[in-house]
Amino acid sequence: MPAELKSTSHGMTMVLTLSNPEQHNALGPAIYAAGVEALGVAEGNPEIRSVVIVGEGRLFSAGGDLHRLRANRQEPAAVQSANVEALHSWIDDIRTFPKPVIAVVEGAAAGAGFSLALACDMVVAARNAVFSMAYSNIGLSPDGGASWSLAQNLPRPLATEMLMLGDRLPADRLHALGLVNRLAEPGQALEEALALAERLNAMAPNALTSIKELLGEAMQNSLHRQLAAEHGHFLKNLFHENAGLGINAFLEKKTPKFV
Repeated sequence: MPAELKSTSHGMTMVLTLSNPEQHNALGPAIYAAGVEALGVAEGNPEIRSVVIVGEGRLFSAGGDLHRLRANRQEPAAVQSANVEALHSWIDDIRTFPKPVIAVVEGAAAGAGFSLALACDMVVAARNAVFSMAYSNIGLSPDGGASWSLAQNLPRPLATEMLMLGDRLPADRLHALGLVNRLAEPGQALEEALALAERLNAMAPNALTSIKELLGEAMQNSLHRQLAAEHGHFLKNLFHENAGLGINAFLEKKTPKFV
């Protein structure tokens, strides 16, 4: 069966399923293109307030397809360059997508699969899940933003260890390091993620968009520039309809229904 990215709906959440079971949900150009397209659809649909990315079957993703990579070594470098650019377009779209994206990891997330999970806003993992930056084990350096994600979130020695040694890391260690948000019992990670998505779906979408943008900007901003960014977002959101709904509901001890 060809690799594909399946899209389904669960309430106001779009669920994207990595489906390449014969190759352990290995990633490839067809999935990257479908991912970019799906996020474009979700961004333009106000009925979709969050996205969940999950792997089909018992694992998240083994990363890149090594058979394809071996074949590409016999092709001009431009062939593999285009494939990496396609992956990076999807990763960049996830980071700049104005709605929350949650990765659901059962089984293993290796190589580019691990990179993909790190690109999401939150990660829910089964307690027995394992993660590996497996690139160095086959003589490769990382892609999919792995070096950026780890450098932004971990001390340099830990990021170096993960990338250089490529060890299999249990979910509980990544949870302790802050790279995994929630741990779930095996087989229950998707259910846990959907419950988390429902909580996010009930929040004011404009406020969540601002929070995601501010967090992205904070990584390169000085405090002065970040304060200015917060100033602009705060004013924009204060005069949005949702602030009126939220403030009134709080003062009246009711649950707000944001638009």
